[in-house]
Amino acid sequence: MHKPTTSADILAIIQSANASNTPLEILGHGSKRRIGAPVEDAQILDLSKLAGINFYEPEELVLSAKAGTPLAEIEKLLAKHGQELAFEPMDYAPLLGGKFPKGGKSGTIGGVLATNAAGPRRLKAGAARDHILGIEAVTGRGDLFKSGGRVMKNVTGYDLSKGMAGSWGTLAVLTDVTFKVLPAAETEMTLVLPGLDDAQASVVMAVAMGSNAEVSSAAHLPYTVSATVLGGALKGEPATLLRIEGFPKSVDYRVGQLAKLLKLKSGALPEKQSRTLWREIRDAVPFADGTEKSVWRVSVAPMSGHALVADLRLHSGVDAFYDWQGGLVWLRMESEPDASALRALIEHHGGGHATLIRATEQQRKTTACFHSNPPAHAALTNRIKEQFDPLGILNPARIG
Repeated sequence: MHKPTTSADILAIIQSANASNTPLEILGHGSKRRIGAPVEDAQILDLSKLAGINFYEPEELVLSAKAGTPLAEIEKLLAKHGQELAFEPMDYAPLLGGKFPKGGKSGTIGGVLATNAAGPRRLKAGAARDHILGIEAVTGRGDLFKSGGRVMKNVTGYDLSKGMAGSWGTLAVLTDVTFKVLPAAETEMTLVLPGLDDAQASVVMAVAMGSNAEVSSAAHLPYTVSATVLGGALKGEPATLLRIEGFPKSVDYRVGQLAKLLKLKSGALPEKQSRTLWREIRDAVPFADGTEKSVWRVSVAPMSGHALVADLRLHSGVDAFYDWQGGLVWLRMESEPDASALRALIEHHGGGHATLIRATEQQRKTTACFHSNPPAHAALTNRIKEQFDPLGILNPARIG
């Protein structure tokens, strides 16, 4: 196992691995290691010692850190200054049942970019790729490069910083990352609309997102799921959830106006409960049941999610809940569908993609965990891979 402490160490390790055609498995804290195909017969490149804040300028809304810096450390620092990573990256620890470093949230800031992490606020704030300003990284060829800087700006040619987002360590090993940070909302409330079925909820969420209430997150929990969050405070009823954030008076006003607009039975969760609820939705806590039942993360058009689930239930036993206005569907399989059948069903409902997040070791070896690209996209992806890692030594086979 390699445990580098500097970018120079990483450069030397990759150059040596390249010369000997030795595959490397890239790890931070290993919090997402169970996602994707196993990386077999590889030496481990552990980045957990490559940690520390390079600089943080609260007035300029910029933070730079070594790739192995714990996310918990970064979020604690930002909170002291009333700031945050607005895309609220997911913590996979509850769902995957791993034992990760103490201190709350697991994972590293490099892993956040490598997986293009995002939480319920993605509707408003985007994902990690929308907040990255610059990177330093080492390619599979053994070349050290930098991209971007400290401000958001238009670029000519490839934006390599964004190109690393969602690459899962298969193009280059990140050594340093620089993110834009934003002020955290002073408070938040969640409007709760009980009793709607999945189809009704999709319409209500669309109306809410199109209103002037500035809804930052929209989710729907069917009755089988709602009892698993907030210690059962939602009473097991189906719950459609709309989060509103900002200044206290503004939040109160917008919640009231939204309730009047929707003209449905509703209640509101105060700040503390609201924050807890959206963390649980972000981290897929309803499916963090300690089992190895398969969990899929499916992205579709928001109005298609409920129809996909209804159709899927004709073929497989499945439980589901919806985030991103219905565009992100979390599926827990009670009986296993064929992965190709699930993806064919997604295409039938307008297209999208499905990622197998939780699975047994055998499933990870035999199932295409990541959605394959259309031929034109696959050809482009292969050309990029050939430029960055022609020998395929970085996380080989991880994403297919």
